[in-house]
Amino acid sequence: MNCKYLLPCTVFILIQACAVPIEKVATPIAVPETFSQAKDTTFLQEQWWLAFNDSHLNQLIEQALNNNFSLISTFNRLQQAEAIAIKQSADLIPSIGAAFGGAQSYSNLSDSSHFALGLNASYEVDLWGRLRAQKHAAELDVRVAEENLNTAAITLSSEVALAWYRLIAQRSQLQLLKQQIKTNQDNVEITAARFAGGQASAADLFQQQQTLQATIGDQNNVLISIKVLEHQLAILTGNTPGMLIIADNQQLPELPPQPQAGLGSELIQRRPDLRLAYFRIQAADQRTASAIADRFPKLSLSANIDTTAPNLQSLFNNWIATLAGNLILPIVDGGRRVAEVERNKAVAAESLNNYATTIQQAIKEVEDALVQEYQQHQLISSLNLQYSLSQKATQQIRLRYMYGAIDFLRVLTTQINQQTLERSRISAQRQLIEYRIQLYRSLAGSWQLPDYQDSADNNKEQQDG
Repeated sequence: MNCKYLLPCTVFILIQACAVPIEKVATPIAVPETFSQAKDTTFLQEQWWLAFNDSHLNQLIEQALNNNFSLISTFNRLQQAEAIAIKQSADLIPSIGAAFGGAQSYSNLSDSSHFALGLNASYEVDLWGRLRAQKHAAELDVRVAEENLNTAAITLSSEVALAWYRLIAQRSQLQLLKQQIKTNQDNVEITAARFAGGQASAADLFQQQQTLQATIGDQNNVLISIKVLEHQLAILTGNTPGMLIIADNQQLPELPPQPQAGLGSELIQRRPDLRLAYFRIQAADQRTASAIADRFPKLSLSANIDTTAPNLQSLFNNWIATLAGNLILPIVDGGRRVAEVERNKAVAAESLNNYATTIQQAIKEVEDALVQEYQQHQLISSLNLQYSLSQKATQQIRLRYMYGAIDFLRVLTTQINQQTLERSRISAQRQLIEYRIQLYRSLAGSWQLPDYQDSADNNKEQQDG
């Protein structure tokens, strides 16, 4: 074929090539417009933890987002997806290679030289959009990886917040237990004195001593929990356990105003795990289109330019160019291509069903968090009332015991109930904060993450230095 026809023919063939467009995916299930128990109070911040106005929490989450190794490994998977997308895009570009050779021979009669230069190019014409569909699928995989990174960041930030406020709650419990131990020690001394004076029985003394030891045992369990949570925070922030300095906060914060839940349709657009599932459906559709196109004929073009000469000066004087085209039509393949089409269709159907399940789970998480927070408020109100009544009952029962109107068991039971209520109030407040964190997590969208590539380059430079 004459080379002057190469460009027009190629352009014509490329124009004939087709590609399957990336179609929008309709929501596969009905989504409620509004959520129950929702209050229209404040807008949800992208960095949701800022609503707590807790500088120590902000610092911990910033460390985690910059240094957590699991999150950085998720970024590495994004890098892999980007590299694969570049690789798939390369199939749409002609492949060109060059070869150069030279030889020198010597004899007693004469010397001779031989030089050769060759260029070859190959290209598969994407007649049916197979290569473009693969390229689109790889690009959608990159978006899946991006949303996976955003989802991992939300999960990490919520895990840090949960661990931080659990740690504060345990420190509050420890502070309370120390007070209760002191109270119980005083009660043991008073009971021992009354026993020595014949005003209390040995059983009264033993029961008070057992209550003291039970409180000390609870303190040991709390000390264990504090260390475990400190180790967890160290790992989450990218530190080795024992090497993270944590602020000594002992008071849980006041709950910030409840954020607006918004509409169900807005939630689908906002949550990265839902966008991830959406892009997976589109990627599966593109791979299905690629598998269908693979059943059709393939057209490959190749071009070669070769030249040889006895010296470098005349190397380009004599050359020859060839252009060839191959049309490959699959005839018998044992049903392999048909099976691949069916497999990709099943993957696409699975992705759609997973998308529906993810939407349902997202709605459930919001609804669960809203109803749990509402009921937790009711529980805290009840505990506060119980504690107030318990204080009054304890005063009356102690007074009656001093006058010998009731036995010591009644006093001890009331005392244990009051101490249990004191610890339950702290646990209930911590649980309320956890429900709010779950609500933030279920409503959260993405935000600007650190540039992990720059961090990796800086670390490499430091290691090389």
